[in-house]
Amino acid sequence: MTGEIIGRKIGMTQIFDKDGNAVVVTAVSAGPCWVTGTKTLQKDGYSAVQLGFEEEKEKRINKPQAGYFKKNNIKPARVLKEFRVNNSQEYQIGQEIKIDLFKEGDFVRIKGVSKGKGFQGVIKRHGFKGGGASHGSTFHRAPGSIGASSSPSRVFKGTKMPGRMGRDQVVLKKVKVAKIDIENSLIMVKGCIPGARRSLVIIEKANK
Repeated sequence: MTGEIIGRKIGMTQIFDKDGNAVVVTAVSAGPCWVTGTKTLQKDGYSAVQLGFEEEKEKRINKPQAGYFKKNNIKPARVLKEFRVNNSQEYQIGQEIKIDLFKEGDFVRIKGVSKGKGFQGVIKRHGFKGGGASHGSTFHRAPGSIGASSSPSRVFKGTKMPGRMGRDQVVLKKVKVAKIDIENSLIMVKGCIPGARRSLVIIEKANK
């Protein structure tokens, strides 16, 4: 069984543990996913399975995809993701992957895309202190000097400057599963995870 599942972040809330302590958690609607395709070492050069997530109306997918789903007698998927596995021949097209892969107390890896914050200055983007806020100051939120003049006559790569912030791939390597609701396909993990509400995340078993 593949150790990954696709989910959609719902939001943050709190639950109470057996001792009555409040625990901050993030709820994720994970699965059920289904196998929509396989890759084999002999034919494709690597072994992988493709999972589908969230059923989609046939009129909203293109004709090649619609034909593929119909040929394999599987329901159309809105989201398709491919995962490497040791032996893809262990999986059958149409096979369902559910959150019973995990149990409460497990540690998982979560991959997601962080919130985009647009173009930001150095104080917000890099945590610069900035200049004085008094009326006499002429240096408030500017980045300051970015290099010498005649030597080296250029700006070094990696210099912290204003620019696009956020919208980055983020991986949390050790997140504890606080609660699982198999009936509603909900998994609650301790703390916060990357991304805005309704954003896609990948949950996989953490390396020991």
